[in-house]
Amino acid sequence: MSTDALLRPAAAVVAGFSLPAGLGLPVLLGGRRLLLLPQHGVWDAAAGTVLVSDLHLGKEAAFRASAIPVPDQTCRTLSQLSQLLAVTGAGRLVILGDLLHARRGRCEQMIRQVTEWRERHSELRIELVRGNHDFSSGDPPTEWRMSCVSEPFVSEGLQLCHDPERCTGAGLAGHLHPVVRLRGPGRDSLRLPCFLLRREVLILPAFSRFVDGRVLQLESADCVFAVSEQSVISVK
Repeated sequence: MSTDALLRPAAAVVAGFSLPAGLGLPVLLGGRRLLLLPQHGVWDAAAGTVLVSDLHLGKEAAFRASAIPVPDQTCRTLSQLSQLLAVTGAGRLVILGDLLHARRGRCEQMIRQVTEWRERHSELRIELVRGNHDFSSGDPPTEWRMSCVSEPFVSEGLQLCHDPERCTGAGLAGHLHPVVRLRGPGRDSLRLPCFLLRREVLILPAFSRFVDGRVLQLESADCVFAVSEQSVISVK
């Protein structure tokens, strides 16, 4: 069964919020209008800011250090990030934790790839909210020019965290790599990354496609927004 057959469009989450067709799904969080994007990011147009979480750069290098052959993932992740920046025209990028996967993944090739990517986006302001993997991996190299802050980091009236449990009010977080399982007629089912809105905290899907997702036990008041290749759709 196709993705489109399992996903059923829902009413707009924010009435009157006009958007280019297919760009994303609008939500209202802490009084701010945000756009959930199929590129696994959030666009805050008023602040000119894109937010993403869980890039886990260097994960494949960490696997190779354990003699597990894994192809390069860094180029793909950086290319997807460039596409997201191009779509939005953002001047600021906030990474909600787990930029780097592990200290042993800080190989020369990965550092060079990110340094070259950073040079191509030299005017971009980047802030990293440190996550659990960042604490064990260490802060990014200075040539990446990323400001590192601890959670909760308050910006534009929202709390920006890696761990959703660290948010005490309206905010955004990552860490959980949420996935939703959708079932169609018969026995067909589909696992998709998703945004999860729980008690005023918007939890982002992992930006890296090279991470395991988690199907979470949903609470009655949760709102779930499934992410396909080209759209974000409210499914709960």
